[in-house]
Amino acid sequence: MKKNPAKCCLTLIVSVLVFTAPTVDELFGKSKERPNPLASLNISEDTAAGRARLRRLLPDVEEILFVRRYTLQSSHYYTDFIDGCKKFGGNLCVLSLTDGTIREIASELSHGIFGRCALSFDGKKVVFGWKEKIGVGFRIWEVGIDGAGLRQLTFPPADEAARIEKYQLDYWMKSAGYAHHTDDMHPCYLPDGGICFVSTRCEYGILCDGPDKLTSSVLYRMDADGRNMQKLSNNSVSESAPTIMNDGRILYTRWEYVDNGSVTNKGLWAVRPDGAGSEEVYGMSIAFPSVFNVGRAVPGSNTLFVAIGAPHMPLGVGTLMLIDTRLDRRTGDCVTYITPEVDTRHQWGWDNVPGGATKPIPPRMQRGRDGRGNTDRGPLYMDPYPLSDSQFLVAFNPRDKWNVVNAYGLYLIDGKGNRDLLAKDSEYSYWMPIPVRKRPKPPVVTGGIDEELAKKGLARVVVTDIYRGMDNVPRGTIKYIRVNEHVPRPWASRRFWDGDVYDQQHSVVTCNTHLGLKIQHGVVPVEEDGSAHFLVQADKNIFFQALDKDYVEVQRERTFVNFRPGEVRSCVGCHEQAQDVSHAAMPAAVVAALKRAPDTPGPQPGEKRGSRPLYYAVDVQPVWDAHCVRCHGGDKTEGNLDLTGELTELFNRSYENIIKRKLISIIGENHPKSGNNHYLPPYSLGTYASRLAKYIAPEHYDVKLTPEERIGVTTWIDSNGQYYGSYYGRKNLQYKDHPNFRPILTFEQSHANTPPIHDEALR
Repeated sequence: MKKNPAKCCLTLIVSVLVFTAPTVDELFGKSKERPNPLASLNISEDTAAGRARLRRLLPDVEEILFVRRYTLQSSHYYTDFIDGCKKFGGNLCVLSLTDGTIREIASELSHGIFGRCALSFDGKKVVFGWKEKIGVGFRIWEVGIDGAGLRQLTFPPADEAARIEKYQLDYWMKSAGYAHHTDDMHPCYLPDGGICFVSTRCEYGILCDGPDKLTSSVLYRMDADGRNMQKLSNNSVSESAPTIMNDGRILYTRWEYVDNGSVTNKGLWAVRPDGAGSEEVYGMSIAFPSVFNVGRAVPGSNTLFVAIGAPHMPLGVGTLMLIDTRLDRRTGDCVTYITPEVDTRHQWGWDNVPGGATKPIPPRMQRGRDGRGNTDRGPLYMDPYPLSDSQFLVAFNPRDKWNVVNAYGLYLIDGKGNRDLLAKDSEYSYWMPIPVRKRPKPPVVTGGIDEELAKKGLARVVVTDIYRGMDNVPRGTIKYIRVNEHVPRPWASRRFWDGDVYDQQHSVVTCNTHLGLKIQHGVVPVEEDGSAHFLVQADKNIFFQALDKDYVEVQRERTFVNFRPGEVRSCVGCHEQAQDVSHAAMPAAVVAALKRAPDTPGPQPGEKRGSRPLYYAVDVQPVWDAHCVRCHGGDKTEGNLDLTGELTELFNRSYENIIKRKLISIIGENHPKSGNNHYLPPYSLGTYASRLAKYIAPEHYDVKLTPEERIGVTTWIDSNGQYYGSYYGRKNLQYKDHPNFRPILTFEQSHANTPPIHDEALR
């Protein structure tokens, strides 16, 4: 099960970071007939007629705000700020619907690159991201719609230079213009007067990135003047494009994977402006489109949304979708394609669909589409702004290759195939059309915050009935909930030595299973009525497992919740649908767990603490040594199965053999990268679905594991087969004599944002 780490690293750099879209001849073959997606479209390039039509739809609107910039050359939908900024110049502009003239409103910054922008609710100010030059990050700025009052709101951290020096990248990435600086991007105004944005100040790396070139961005907020910056989320990968829903919550794209394909889960999520109450809006069970990008709520609705269905690679453009969240969110039934001529059915590129696509590919058909679409060019859409559920402003590239610098113009489109050009440029592309007008300010959404818990960095969770949504599990089965955390990979764990890359993991954690580190916080009891009441750590990516009386997983949560300090949250059950009516409003007397104080996650039998790393060499190998190697090790390896703890290049012999023989049921987040994020019923994963379970039972040659030993093994199986308990330390066998070789760390050390052991070879 060995792989050449250097080769893995090189492959990722070539295939991921230097992505060059295939030509149409390469995609179709010169002899094949190419579809003509434009044949059924009514595209009018009469800009005066288009503007007049828009004026009839919006009689109170005289101008359209937009961003002028060259098309970014991004290798992924989320890497605009990393490798997309190749050509500088542009502006924030306003298009007159009366005469078609264009007015610049931030001329002082025309030498830089303008990112995403938002208009204030009163229609008088614009907040936007801006990058001055190569080697520095995006920052948040604000200007009046009349061009007055330009001011910078965010600035580089005081230690920015030291950060760049500490995490400096190789020559290739420096030439691409990114040096692990911080970036503040994608701002939007909040109803409470603050500003939401995304930032890389979290200093996390993308999990499926062996060379550690790619950086995560998560939600932040700040006051209107840039003060009191707060991190609202703690995602292990990236979040982007926040906008405000009609009910006052933040809508954004969240990429994450907890035992899911690594490129699939980029759905729409919502949180309150304080970061609490996170909830999936749509997309987490839909593999393709893999990205529900730049979402916005339809005016007057809290259930209708528009978004771009984009591929993982390259730029985040694609097809325009209307999403109705009143329908089953586990299927594609929620989605209507407004632009059916283009679809996103693969990891790379787009698909021209003869006759038009109607819905996302259903879950049963989503597996194994890790390749390319059939085209690299328009029609391609971006930045939808809904005027209603049938009229939309968009950036649109009718026919050119995706990265042509001037390919995108501003269009008005409808659901009948009409596309009316509003404005286009011979040098630049145009993006993010927004009508300049006053809009109703949504309510300021608040929730219950327990100030005492907040001071302790805790949140409180109430599960009213864990059996809701857990199909075919008899009542009384679930006795415990195991509380786990999905840990982001901090820049602090960046290694400056060779040999530890495996399967796109920068610092190896598993062999062919998941890519992100999991740690355990402990277990809490479940009452006979299915209720539970307990505390969790705030600002952590928390997910749960429902356990039976033997502490064996029955159902797994394959996503996470980032609870905010002092948040008090109730959920209906396990895998319930968002449409389910919460039991939270029922009298407390009917929920047994609320009759007592909340539990604190504690240890399972055999554990000194409930909070601990999950490390195979510590938790599982001693069990094999005590009970199994006499028949499965050394000169005697019955069934050709070696369970010894002999160290291998990156793991040990028993672990590699168990994974290779598929003795445990796992989700391979990279195998496939897509198509394995559909809903799975109870008993589909973990110990109950694994062949290894019968071999640790007494019936197997009278094996007599103690209950504590058995729990140690089944907890490991239920972890999806994790090997290491931390991102830190040197993993490759070539470093076996190094003091930082495969360290055994405490719970606190395992996921700290500073290295627990100093490695003198960091530089």
